[in-house]
Amino acid sequence: MQAKPVQEWRKTVTPILRSKQAELRAIGYPEVTVDQIWECLFERVWKGNREKKLYEIVQDIFRLRASTYMGFITVNALQDDEGDLMASISALIDSSDKSK
Repeated sequence: MQAKPVQEWRKTVTPILRSKQAELRAIGYPEVTVDQIWECLFERVWKGNREKKLYEIVQDIFRLRASTYMGFITVNALQDDEGDLMASISALIDSSDKSK
């Protein structure tokens, strides 16, 4: 089987992603979603090489460590909070400028 862009394998590996989701939920991460797992793999594991063979995708899913997933989720949460903070600051500055 030849390598393809990882996005093309998504539908094929959905059952394996669900298995990883069940594993992560069993060890204490009840909110984990299949989409978050895929995004973590896409952004962290496949960042440098987004063309893979099917067996490589499957291996990467099974090898995904909870610590890698939690690091990814934590960074995303912090970035979202920072974006919200910056939007709030901008809104305050804009309203301050309008009241002058």
